[in-house]
Parts: sequence; structure tokens; C-alpha cells
Amino acid sequence: MRTGIATVCLSGTLKEKMQACAIAGFDGIEIFEQDLVTSALSPEAVRTMASDLGLGLDLYQPFRDFDSVPEELLRDNLRRAEAKFELMSRLGMDTMLVCSNVATAEIDDDDLRASQLAELAQLAGEHGVKVAYEALAWGKYVNDYEHAHRLVEMVDHPNLGTCLDSFHILSRDWDTAPIEKINAEKVFFVQVADAPKLSMDVLSWSRHYRVFPGEGQFELAKFMGHVVRAGYSGPVSLEVFNDVFRQSDVERTAVDAMRSLIWLEEQSAKWLDANDAGAAAASAAGASGAGPAKVTGRRRYPMELATLPKVAEPAGFNFAEVKADDTASLEKLLGQLGFEFEGRHRTKDVQLWTMGHARVIINEQAPSHTEPAIAALGFDVDSPVISSARAQQLKAPVVPRKVQADEEVFQGIAAPDSTEIFLCQGSPDGTAAWTHEFGDGVSSVAGTGAVIDHVNLAQPWQHFDEAVLFYTSALALEPAPFAEVPSPSGLVRSQVMQTTDRAVRLVLNLAPLIQQDDTGQQVGRHKSYQEHIAFAVDDLVGLARAARSRGLEFLEIPANYYEDLAARFSLEPGFLATLKELNLLYDRDASGEFLHFYTATVGSVFFEMVERRGGYDGYGAPNAPVRHAVQYDHARSSPN
Repeated sequence: MRTGIATVCLSGTLKEKMQACAIAGFDGIEIFEQDLVTSALSPEAVRTMASDLGLGLDLYQPFRDFDSVPEELLRDNLRRAEAKFELMSRLGMDTMLVCSNVATAEIDDDDLRASQLAELAQLAGEHGVKVAYEALAWGKYVNDYEHAHRLVEMVDHPNLGTCLDSFHILSRDWDTAPIEKINAEKVFFVQVADAPKLSMDVLSWSRHYRVFPGEGQFELAKFMGHVVRAGYSGPVSLEVFNDVFRQSDVERTAVDAMRSLIWLEEQSAKWLDANDAGAAAASAAGASGAGPAKVTGRRRYPMELATLPKVAEPAGFNFAEVKADDTASLEKLLGQLGFEFEGRHRTKDVQLWTMGHARVIINEQAPSHTEPAIAALGFDVDSPVISSARAQQLKAPVVPRKVQADEEVFQGIAAPDSTEIFLCQGSPDGTAAWTHEFGDGVSSVAGTGAVIDHVNLAQPWQHFDEAVLFYTSALALEPAPFAEVPSPSGLVRSQVMQTTDRAVRLVLNLAPLIQQDDTGQQVGRHKSYQEHIAFAVDDLVGLARAARSRGLEFLEIPANYYEDLAARFSLEPGFLATLKELNLLYDRDASGEFLHFYTATVGSVFFEMVERRGGYDGYGAPNAPVRHAVQYDHARSSPN
């Protein structure tokens, strides 16, 4: 699949965008008109630079408001078009995007539109240029890709074709199956963009909320499957308008964009495998009158879709690592919770603490004045080497880790928020081979039942969508519908990433912006967004009592919460009193119950202990605003 990206997706100058696209590995780019107009580079210099970088110049865009106009305006439009065709000759480009008219369309007549597009096609042909006509979702008279294609067929000129844009099609819920009936030779260009499902006008949705494939909710694999079946083999190019992307680091955004196309290519291949095999089996069964026929292999199409090494979703958490230069507070906190100290690593300045199958590594190798923070997560996978190879093909940076003889070799990659992700060899009994590197070995874990239930990570605002795609594509986690939780700092967007069996639950929170004063210094006492590790146990009340006897400082829950709890649920008075006594929180749904409590925060880290009863599958969402409010108040009242 030939990959491309529109320069409008990225921040920076045209020169910086081109360099970033080359580094990310794109085959070609679309040059957005404004990027060229504002560039210090001449068209000839852009052409030379693209050649030197190995980038094709695939599309010049956009040419707006051409069709459905009176004759006098058509003449002016053709004059504008000829100037752009001459410019494209200097750039060495042969395809221009023409959008269906929005602003100046006055006459709703397909015969007139076809005749005007025919004049444009004839002029384009004289300059050796092709015109890709695109139906904008908010076009005044033409807003449907099938309508746009009918006009192209009416014109029947070799220099006029259509552009299929996933956003303009999927945002209007147009059926994508008819794409297969379009003559592939008349599909001059394909653009893709994802988006969250939002209830708003399509123009605003398009201009501000598009995201890269895999970061939204559109059925892009299905869209691409129909495009491939149609016989199209040209560029598949990203056209994403997004306020965040256009403020983010250009090279990093380009890599994220390339990852999204690699992911889309794989997902499209999977869609074709499933649907082609099903259709062939049904056809074979119908012809023979017998049962379903076994069909193997994918049909061959002009566009070859590459796939990645196949990996299963992680089997569970292997460990969580917290880093700090002064670890005394972490050691105290884990001890009060009931974790056991298993010793120090024989060659590294790290400690191992365990409770059942829950393992926490305390890393003492942090730079000076580093407050405790979550630094790394380990996941159990079938094949760490294959999983790492897949992640690297998806542009994940490799995390180097020094090892000595007889030490476990971890495959490590870096997540978008710089959390280190280690891919570990899982074991049927939940143990980890590397624990023999600590002290005299880990004590027995039989009967304890403790595991890492979930980990909550704060994501920088400019990398939230990138993180969702990273964990989806590299770790095979599935995103659940996102939620918004009220807090004193505003709404906190929360995105759960999880495995099918819920053995791995990762919660990504969009960190609120930290205010700054006139000197650029952070304002307020709460200077870093908090993250936490949650551990599931069999008897939370018993654990809480034991932890209190060891002096654990719980997050203190307001009395108002328990009055509200009594109103919401018919709880036995003694049980309600126990919850209040131990600062425990409670939730219930049709499937079961959820008990949990939080510790005080150390640095930017706190711990949560949970007990799931029955089939409860959530996270105590109704209690989240209480936690946010108490932590906010505590942070503002604590000394620096």
C-alpha cells in the first residue's frame, strides 16, 4: 500500500513537515495550498527537496468552489485553475483535488455541473494534470460520493476522476459497499481519517476533531476493504484536521500518523480475509448444495496489503515499576499494605515487593530530586520477541536494558507518555522467572489471590489519541467507550484499554493542563497529575483493618459520601458502618459489587486496593469524583 499524508495534518513549516514525513517513512505527501503559499521555498525547491527526501508529491489541494456557478464566474474559475495547473507543472505534480462547491454554488443542475467539469478536465488535460473530484459532506448540491462519481461518468474524460474520502463518506453514514462498483481507473485518490462519534455539525466536526485511523470510531477497515475490492491501487493518504496535532511536535505526529496507516493496512487485510472467505464459502456451498466449504487464502487484488506479526493479547500484568531517588516513603507504604520485601537485585539498584502474584519493583536509579512516579509496566505475552518485533514495525521506540549472565532478557518499548513497556514471558501459574535475581528468591504465593487489577496512567493532552492507538496496535488492547469524570480541575477524560478477559485493564486519563504564572512557573501545589496502581484482593475489609493497624494513611472520605451511599443503596447498617470506619468506597451493579480504598499520594503515585464480588466489571466510576475532590483538597493544603 502506498502511504501518504496531507501537510495540513502537521505543525511547522512546509520544509519541517516534509522532513518529518520522510523520517516517518511515508511514500508521498499531499501539499496543502496554504503550506506552499506561506513557504519560503520556491516550487522548484520543493520539487528538488521532495526528490532528495524520497517523497512523492501526490496531490495538490484544495481547489474550491468551482462547479454549479453562472457562466461569468465559471470563466474566472477556469482562469484560477489554469494558474494552479501551471504551478503544479513547476512542482512536478500531476493530480489536483477539486471539492464540490459550498460557497458559490447557485445552480442545482447535474447537466450544467457535468459540462463545467468537462471544461475543467479538458483544460487539465492540456497541462498534463488529472482532477480528482470530491464530494464534501457539507457540499451545497453534491455531498454524496456516488453523486460525485455519477458526474465523473457523465463527463467521461480521462483527466477527470473522483477522490474517495473516508470522513466525508462515514460522517454521513453513507453505505460503503457501492464503492466496489466504481471503475477503479476513475478513482484518482483515496483519503482516510478517523473520528470520534460526535453530535455536531459536520463542518465543525471535520475541521477540529478528525484523528488518525485507530484513534476514533469509524469502520475504516470496512471502508478500505471495499476500496481494495474495487481494484484501486493508488495512494492511501491521511487528511486529518485536528487542533491538537497542529500544535504538537511535527516528527512525533508524523510517526503517529505512519503507525496509524500500518495498523489500518493490517486491519483492512483482516477484514478482507474474513469477508472474502465467507463469501467464497457461501458461493461454493450454494453451487454444490452441500454444507459450508473450507476456503483458505485471500483473493489477490491490485493493492497489496502488508500484515504484521500476529500476537495474542497479553495474559496479564507481570509487574509494575515505580521510580524515585528517595524510596523510603514507597517502602513504608507497601509494607503497610501488606506487601513483602523480597530483596534487592543482585546487580541493579532496584527492590522487589510482592503480594500474591502482584509484583512491584521500586527503582532507586532515578535522578536526584525525582519524586515517586510510575516508570514501567510488564505484561505477560506468549512470545516477547514476536510481540516486540510487531511493536517495532509499528514505530515503537526500543527501550535498551543492560543485562548480565543468567539475567532475564526483557523486550522493552516506550509508550507515548514515556512509560516503559516490557514484554515478558508468561507462565501458566502466574510466576515470573526473573524473580530469582532478587535476594534468596520470592516466597510462596499460594492462596493469597492478590493480582494487579488495573493501572491508571496520566496522558499529556497532546498525546492522548496517540496513546490509544499505541496500546491498540502494539499490545492488542481494545478501547472501551471513553468516559468523562468531574473533578475540581474540570472534566477528566478517561479511556479504558483492556483485554477480552479483563486480565489486563489499563486506564488512560487525559491530564488537565497545569497553569503557569507570568514567569512560566507552575502555579498551585498540585504540580503533577496523579497516577495509580490498583491491586485486587479476596478480603478487602480484612486487609484494610490490617493496614490500619500498621499505620496506613488512607485517603479520608467525607461523611457526606456515606450519607449518599445509604440513600443510593439499601445496605445493612453494620456493613455501612464498616465502610465508613475504614474509608472504604462501594459500588454495585446488576452483576456484582465493588469495594475499594485509596492510599495517600506519594509523589505522583498512590495505590488502590479493590475487591470484586460477583461479575462486577467496572471501576467504581460513581466514586471517582469523590477521590478527585479529596486529592485536590489534600494537594492544595499540603506543604510543597
